[in-house]
Amino acid sequence: MYPSIVPSGYFQCKNVQEYGKMSENVHLKSDEKQLYKGSGVRRELDRRFSVAPMLDWTDKHCRYFLRQISQHTLLYTEMVTTGAIIFGKGDYLAFNQAEHPVALQLGGSDPTDMARCAVEAQTYGYDEVNINVGCPSDRVQNGRFGACLMAEPKTVAQCIESMQASVDIPVTVKSRIGIDDMDEYQDLTRFIETVADAGCNTFVVHARKAWLQGLSPKQNRDVPPLMYDRVYQLKQEFPDLHIGINGGINTLEQTAEHLAHVDSVMIGREVYSNPYILAGVDQLFYQDSSPVKTRIEVVQAMLPYVEQHIADGGRVWHVARHMLGLFQGQPGGRIWRRFLSQNGTQKSAGVELLTNGLDALLEAQTKAHQFQAEGKPSA
Repeated sequence: MYPSIVPSGYFQCKNVQEYGKMSENVHLKSDEKQLYKGSGVRRELDRRFSVAPMLDWTDKHCRYFLRQISQHTLLYTEMVTTGAIIFGKGDYLAFNQAEHPVALQLGGSDPTDMARCAVEAQTYGYDEVNINVGCPSDRVQNGRFGACLMAEPKTVAQCIESMQASVDIPVTVKSRIGIDDMDEYQDLTRFIETVADAGCNTFVVHARKAWLQGLSPKQNRDVPPLMYDRVYQLKQEFPDLHIGINGGINTLEQTAEHLAHVDSVMIGREVYSNPYILAGVDQLFYQDSSPVKTRIEVVQAMLPYVEQHIADGGRVWHVARHMLGLFQGQPGGRIWRRFLSQNGTQKSAGVELLTNGLDALLEAQTKAHQFQAEGKPSA
């Protein structure tokens, strides 16, 4: 836990740069780091802040983009199934080395297949493999993985044992606090105990239950009430385990509050819609005073990546769609989003989509400043 990691005055600072001196005497406790060896390289994995695995969103382009804003945030892939990895024709594990630290979220329930895919992940150089025990969709249930596995803790335990016997990198679990009528605290602790006894020491818990029947995946992200206290209680009862929390967390201030009770925080949709929230993460939670890229510098840093992606046969929209929210809340932010959305899907669109989008943004900002100087409302 990190009860003293954030000085109380941080959120009164005007920007993250003002925070630098406040964090000079704050150090990461050595026992909160995990040392591991994967693909012959020994690294330190600090997962105190991470971006959640999100289907159709956290692909390799999204992760490369987010890495331009935060150097330390742990990034997760979309969930990839064992079937896709073993039998699929595509390369579902490819990623850019700049994405580190990066974890693969794996969907499956057969211990042999899970171990085989964990070996593949380690060979590729992933920093962690995470088992999906939280997704409530019908397709996932039909494949016998995701949240339905909370009813089968022994199956998850067998996967943990098989995977950990095959790889050196950490194998972790992301779950809910319960499913359907198995939503008592005792049901959750029984699941945690069984899986922990098999060797898993890291759990990220979405603080909502999942209704496997009657609610859509979207409704399952909002309708069941958040029960943060239940996750806090887990940490109190299992102090030797790494307990992370996820669900409904939208600000770094909320993150800091949760870190007083648990070991790590995972944020999903808020980061995707407002990615520049990550600009404060490195200094606030990792005491890294390195300069933070401005939003415009982030766009400029993405240009060579986009050019290479197009040269490899890709389309600019594959990347640009993840950048729509970069200027959220800023003057011209809607102009940026609209320009990319209206022009990015054209087959002829190239890297100039981003440079022209910046021009449109800057023009809108100039006009807004002029209106403001003249005492007129901006358009």
